[in-house]
Amino acid sequence: MILRWLICSSALALPLLAANVGGRVELRDSRDPAVKNRRDFSGVVVSLKAVQGPASVIATSAAHAVIKQKDKTFAPHLLAIPVGSFVDFPNLDPIFHNAFSSYSGQVFDIGLYPPGSSRSVRFAREGVVRVFCNIHSAMSAMIVVLATPYFAVTKADGSWEVANVPPGEYELRVVHERSSDATLQALTRRVTVTAEPMHVPVLIVSEAGYLSIPHKNKYGHEYPPESGSILYPGAKN
Repeated sequence: MILRWLICSSALALPLLAANVGGRVELRDSRDPAVKNRRDFSGVVVSLKAVQGPASVIATSAAHAVIKQKDKTFAPHLLAIPVGSFVDFPNLDPIFHNAFSSYSGQVFDIGLYPPGSSRSVRFAREGVVRVFCNIHSAMSAMIVVLATPYFAVTKADGSWEVANVPPGEYELRVVHERSSDATLQALTRRVTVTAEPMHVPVLIVSEAGYLSIPHKNKYGHEYPPESGSILYPGAKN
């Protein structure tokens, strides 16, 4: 009995088999200068969601990501996070900002706040969240909230890799800001992950038909012409 218990304990102590899954994305039919001139294929989110298993993955309260507001720009422009994560929005400019989203991914408004301060938002459900500033119309960002811990964002050469994926059946999904829902849905596929490293064939992502539509402020109104900045006392715009 003692020997059997020792054998079972040793088996339980063995790490679960897992593999790295990777591949490459190519962007086509793009009007973006970075793609056309430099073949920059960064900013595409590739995720693997288990076909069987929990409906969602909830991150711990300690899971925080950051989108900085600096030089009237959100950085990074694209952020991928698991469901339940917090995103901090520190204001590193000498002016006020007001990050918000009025889209279906998750509606939020963190209000007007001064330089040197920060606000946080917890993203509790899966979806794509488009973020804007209520003061500066040119500021935008996109947060992709995923109900899986297995995801990656492509590098400039289009490569991506998701580490330590347990064996099983997964649905591979692609999210790209400048592609239509129909285009992305057509790229969805099932993949079988084993204990061996897996290379996914090149994913061709078309940007044909993409239109950049001006957004409105948090009140649903057009931004005033030459939308100004609210200065912190003593600061220069």
